[in-house]
Formats: sequence, structure tokens, C-alpha cells
Amino acid sequence: MTLRLKKTNSGASTPPAMAKKRNSKATLFLIFISFIALCAIVPVFAPLPSIPFPSRHHHHHSHHKKVDRKFEIANDMFWKDGESFRIIGGDLHYFRVHPEYWEDRLLKAKALGLNTIQTYIPWNLHEPAPGKLVFEGIANLESFLNLCHKLDLFVMVRAGPYICAEWDWGGLPSWLFSLNPSPKPRSSDPTFLRLVERWWGNLLPKFVPLLYDNGGPIIMVQIENEYGSYGDDKAYLRHLITLARGHLGHDAILYTTDGGSRENLEKGTIRGDTVYSAVDFTTGDAPWPIFKLQKEFNAPGKSPPLSTEFYTGWLTHWGEKNAKTDADFTAAALEEILRKNGSAVLYMAHGGSNFGFYNGANTGTDEAEYQPDLTSYDYDAPIREAGDVDNSKFEAIRRVIARYSSVPLPSIPSDNEKTSYGLIHLQRQSSLFDMFDFTNSSKAFESENPMSMENVGQVENMGRVNYGPFIFDRKGILSSVYLDRNKVQGWKMFPIPLHNLNEVPNYNPIVQAAYSAFGEKSTSRKRLLNKSENTSKEPAFYSGHFLIDKSSRVKDTFLSFKNWGKGIVFVNDFNLGRYWPLKGPQCNLYVPAPVLKQGDNFVVILELESPDPKLVVHTVDEPDFTCGVNGMNS
Repeated sequence: MTLRLKKTNSGASTPPAMAKKRNSKATLFLIFISFIALCAIVPVFAPLPSIPFPSRHHHHHSHHKKVDRKFEIANDMFWKDGESFRIIGGDLHYFRVHPEYWEDRLLKAKALGLNTIQTYIPWNLHEPAPGKLVFEGIANLESFLNLCHKLDLFVMVRAGPYICAEWDWGGLPSWLFSLNPSPKPRSSDPTFLRLVERWWGNLLPKFVPLLYDNGGPIIMVQIENEYGSYGDDKAYLRHLITLARGHLGHDAILYTTDGGSRENLEKGTIRGDTVYSAVDFTTGDAPWPIFKLQKEFNAPGKSPPLSTEFYTGWLTHWGEKNAKTDADFTAAALEEILRKNGSAVLYMAHGGSNFGFYNGANTGTDEAEYQPDLTSYDYDAPIREAGDVDNSKFEAIRRVIARYSSVPLPSIPSDNEKTSYGLIHLQRQSSLFDMFDFTNSSKAFESENPMSMENVGQVENMGRVNYGPFIFDRKGILSSVYLDRNKVQGWKMFPIPLHNLNEVPNYNPIVQAAYSAFGEKSTSRKRLLNKSENTSKEPAFYSGHFLIDKSSRVKDTFLSFKNWGKGIVFVNDFNLGRYWPLKGPQCNLYVPAPVLKQGDNFVVILELESPDPKLVVHTVDEPDFTCGVNGMNS
């Protein structure tokens, strides 16, 4: 996204495909009569075994069964199977929702009135290390797309390779920084293009059986993201288009999204009918002058008015007041688009959470003004972070959509139940520095000068900048270090063994110690004996556990970090993300019920600044954005 301060028309023209269908009616009738005659003299054919949809195609070179489906653009409208179609969609990112809640959130999106889901695809989630591809768990993209298909939701895929999305480095893998020579991202630099070709060579073939014309849910695939807000390397964009066409064919609709100004569209679009140019703009801006401008950047008849990012809310950085937008204002702005047959995609329909180390960051007027994003990506969206829909924004937007939807809206599902499990008492397990055997160099990186985090594969970094001119955001010690004016050389660097979202954790002595400690009867006595040591201000690991006695009591909850400083937290080895109540405004981290289990549930915290003197974490049943100086007024 850019950081910037249906009723069928009865008079609609007929798309080209309709004329072809009419001309073939006589031919089809003759074929039908011939078939009836043939059946009279030939034994009945044995029925073919049915093949489930997801396994129909195993390779992108296979021949796809032709189906009588067509999604196309003509006469400045979208057409689905020869009928005019309005996109009323919403962004919902599979990687910000626990997979067991995908269906819950999609059903709530349908109840809002949406017919289309738009999602980004973060390269860094799916290829966390060079050549290591991950498409399981929260990264199981094909399962998510097939679930959309099952629920009769169409999909607009934002394939990148850069996505922005308030996601670490805009979805680009941090290991790009470790390559020599380092590629120049978002450009026609040959090194970067070769990496994109390899990545898309693994990604795009997965879309082929899922394209609408092949029987799937995908109606459009986005190329790059808001490139006009960043650069004007047309050779780069054309290379991406050629690459996409090579995998997806010439009938798939490719699109670009750019901010609705002439400068952005001039730089970020490819004129003609090769790629459809869509726009986004600030909610409340007059939409129709921007849609008129959009037409200049599309071929004649190929410019249905579409806002691919209609902002339902806004993001929040650590240290800011929690962003809120008025429900009625948002709904009225949406109606201004829909009442003239325009299309819109809500950004966000459901924001979700920035689990793990994947939140992004922005900058102010210069790169020194660093602004990391919250772990919560609630976005003040109509479907809240924990999936709640009992709120004024959901109701206001749903009322508007209901007036323009071509079908009745489904009933509204109930909010998921949330609960508190009481206090969690924590025990200091180890200083951060106790983890390292500084006499053993086998796990150390040695260099004359400091190496960046990217070069040693380390992740705790508060998030890389994901938007704007300063996205070249390496982490760690990036220059020489001097002591008494003398350059310090001969470094040994020891990575901390912390796993990211969706990574299988390696053996972690801290986590193992936490688990084993609570199996001992003397745990409470140890906690009392170590109380003075527990108040230490140095970075340290703390662990605790809580019991859920019945499976029926496994429900969503929140961990409250009021009185703690800054750090990261794991629940049952799931990386919930960062907490920083001293900065605020977010006090509580959302814990989805699928992360929990009946029996003992373990919590491990890396506190970097100042632990709560009482060494307790509260489980609560609601979010809280009142921490920090600015949070107190939210």
C-alpha cells in the first residue's frame, strides 16, 4: 500500500465473447442432435472417475481441461462469463492469519458483502533462505486459494516481487543483502532479475490451474506494487510482464496499482492493453476525476474504474496514537464509488497480525526518522485483528455494500469467544549472554570488521523499511567501530538462535530449559531463590506456563505486557511477535486459540530492557492500545 497523508447495468454493451457464443448456437444444436443419434447405436460410455479440483494439474506444462469460463475486460467494464461484474473486494493476507482461522475470516468477509479477496505474496516468507522454499503452514498459499474457491470468493493475487504491505522490507528476502555483488532491488539489474526469475519460476506455475479461465478463483495477477511511487525503470516492468506471460499465458489479466496522480501513473504503468492499470487514492478524495485519469493509461474500452486499495483504516507505528477512522465517513466514501458502478477493494477488510519478525517500518522526511510498525495489524478494519465483526465500521460498510450487491448478503457470523487464563508467573531462565560459549568459535562468524545481521542470518531488527526511497535498510553494526580513536578489528559474531514465523525451531536451550523446569516439583522454590537475580536489567530470557484444563476452554486470548519493557514472546514455540509497551500504544499481543492446547502451555520471553518487577504476565480477553505516552490518550 502507499503511505500518503452489484447491480447489473441493463443498458450495458455486449462483450466480444457474447457475439461468439450466439454465432455458435446453430453448430452446438447440430452437434447435440448428432450425439443423440450416436448414443442410439453405441454402448453407453463408462463414467470417468472424478478428480478433485486441487489435484487436477501437477505441472504448468500440463494440458488444462477447457472450461466454459471467462473473465475479461471490455467496454470499460469487467465481464464474468459474459455478464457484467463489479468487484467488491477486500485485502485479507493469509500470512497474517493463523491457517485454522482462514475460513472464519473469509466467511466474515463474505458476510461483509465481498465477492473478491486480494492478497499479497511475501517472497521472504516463502524463501527465507536462498533456494529454501516454504509453502506449508501459514505459507500454504495453495490451500488458502483453494479455500477461497470453495467459498465462492474470487482472488486478485499481488505477486510482487516487491509488495510493501507494511511487511519486513516489502516482502523482499533479507538475504539479498548478503549476496556479493548485492543486487539492486526493483530494477532491471541482471542479478536481481535472475533471482526474480528463479522465484517466480517456482511461484507462478502454482497459479495456472487456479486461474479463473481454468476453473479456479484467480481473476487477476498484479505486477510489482505501486512502482510509480518508487522508480521509472520500464525495462524492469516489461521484464516482469514477459516473465508472467511466459508462465500464465496471454489470456490472464495482469494489473498494476499506482497512486492516483499523473506522475505515479506515468512512471508505474505500461500503456496499451498488455496490462490493466488500476489506481488507489486517499479515502475521501473525489474518486471519479481519478478514474477519468486512469482511463488515459489504459487502452480504449479497457479501463473499468477500480480502486485496488480503498482504505478502511490506517497503520500505526510504535510510539504513535492508535489510528482510527470514522465508520460513517468510510462507508460514505465507498458509496461514492459504488453508486456509479465503480469497483473497489477494501484495504484492509481484515488486517490480522504481524507475527514473528515480519513487521515493516517507514521513514519520515529522511532515513533517520525510523518508524517501525506495531505487531498488531488491526488497521481499524471492519473485521478486527481477532476476527470481531460486532462493530460500527463492519455494520456501516455492510449496509452500503448490501445496496449494490447483485446477491443477498449472508448472515453475520458471531465473534469468536475470548477468555482470560489469569496470571502467568515467570522465572528468569538465563541472561542473553549466558547462551553463548565465547570460547567456542564453531558457531561464530569471524571477520576483521563487523558483519550485518543479514550476513549472519540474524532477525531481531524491529523491521526493515518497506516503503519509500530509503528501503535499502540493512541491520546491525554497519560501519567500523572505534575505541579510544582506534579501529576495533578481529570480530567474532554469535547469532542468537531465535526462529521466525513458520520456521521449524532448532534446538533452543532456553526453550528446553523452560519446559524441563516446570516438570520439577522445586520450580516455585527456585523462583523465590532467584528473585534478586530476576530484577536484573540486562537482556534475559524468562519463561512460564499456564494450564488449560479442558479442550472446550481453548479460546482466543491476549497477553498483557504492561509493566514490561521491550522484547519478543513465544507461546508453545509460536513466535507471536514484538511487544514494546514503554513506547506504546499496543499493550497486549493477540494469541489465536489454535496456538494453544489443552494441558500445559509454555511462554518464553526475551526481555531486552526492563522486566516487570513482579515477573508476571496477565492473560486478558480484549486488546489494549493505551500504553506509552501517546497511547494514554487513544
